[in-house]
Amino acid sequence: MSGPMALEPDGGGGDTLSLRLARADTTLALRSPVAGDDPVDLLAAELADRIGPAVHPYEVAALLESEGLTGERITERYGHPDLFSLAADLHGRVPRSFPEPPPAADPWAPDHVRCALRGALFALPGLAYLLTGRLWHTERGVYALVAAGLLSWAWGQALSHRAALRLTAGRREAGGTLLVGAPLGALAASLAGFAVAGPGPAALFAAGQSLYLAAAGVLLVCGRERLLLAALAPLTAGAAALPWWDPGPLPRIALPALTVVLSVAAAEHVIRELLGADAASGAGRPGLAASLPYGLFGLSAAVLVALVGQRQPLAVVALTLSMGPAEWLLYRYRGLSVAALRATVDERGFRLRSAAVLAVCLGGYLLPLVPAALLARAAPGPLLAVAALLWCALLLQAFGIAWLPAAVTLAAAAGTAAVALGGGPPGSTSLLLCCGIAAVVLMAGVLLLLGRPAAHA
Repeated sequence: MSGPMALEPDGGGGDTLSLRLARADTTLALRSPVAGDDPVDLLAAELADRIGPAVHPYEVAALLESEGLTGERITERYGHPDLFSLAADLHGRVPRSFPEPPPAADPWAPDHVRCALRGALFALPGLAYLLTGRLWHTERGVYALVAAGLLSWAWGQALSHRAALRLTAGRREAGGTLLVGAPLGALAASLAGFAVAGPGPAALFAAGQSLYLAAAGVLLVCGRERLLLAALAPLTAGAAALPWWDPGPLPRIALPALTVVLSVAAAEHVIRELLGADAASGAGRPGLAASLPYGLFGLSAAVLVALVGQRQPLAVVALTLSMGPAEWLLYRYRGLSVAALRATVDERGFRLRSAAVLAVCLGGYLLPLVPAALLARAAPGPLLAVAALLWCALLLQAFGIAWLPAAVTLAAAAGTAAVALGGGPPGSTSLLLCCGIAAVVLMAGVLLLLGRPAAHA
């Protein structure tokens, strides 16, 4: 039977190709021939959404065969000698129309657990001061720890950047950088603490602090946060027991010392793993000058945190804990910026969306610090100014813009310290003024430099 009902619908009862073609043939039989009544045109219209993406007529032939078209039907109804001839004709009649690809996964989706863990890791070492403070706490001891800490922060930031650059060249190259750089940084910071405090408990504690910060830098730059958390377990347990138990002088020294030993051993293990990897061939060695602005930023950030802690020690705890959410929001800024880039068609529209993304991320970072500052009995203004400055600086650094945040942050730190030493306004006021102005400058830099589509391409 070769009439309109020769192709039977399948047993599913749906509106299949067979039914659609049967209806089209019946309509043709009742109408006079006019332009556009070509059966091949009707077939092309019926299957346009499935023929359009085909890149070769063979794909159309497979589609027709799967729909049950027989050679007899193709010859009698569509006037083609075979399946492939009809497929080539349909492929030529239907314009190419490729469907939109599914939305790509956010390449900057943050690791929530990792960011929260890093925030805790930045704050937990401060418990060592609770355990050992009564053993070394003198004016010279405090200055010794500050001097060692400033040098450790500056050296650690520069070394972390250089190690990250070397990781792109190869794991073994990064291992060599850390093997040399981490001990040198710890030695330099220890000597700075000894020079300020002289022989005694404060110099020993400054050396332990320097060793820990060097080891922690190695573990963090290599993404081994859980290993560092395990090394901090003795210190955390000892500090947690303080409200109910006075451990005495020996445990107060032994527990932080054990944490230092464990962290150094963990860092040594990670460096050995890196050195055991295959060496990269033809990898260039980045210049030392590339890491200099990161070291200057580390120094200025340490100065600002020390100035905050001078008058508001508990505010430093809030600022340190906020580093985890700060890192999470850096990722969210990048992800939201990529989404804004996909949603806009001109540069002006992207700049507006980029400004909104900055407002959302920066506001989301600063807002929780207000109740934190109030709980710490600290003025929110200086803390928010310092936090905004540091977050904007880290954001620019994440895009490879290093000198601008380093210079602005260093100027803010130098200005605040100069005002405080020169007998100017109180420390909190100078922090608010200098860091507030610097933060506004960096916000403008973010809008100008990161408000361009090319920055996120």
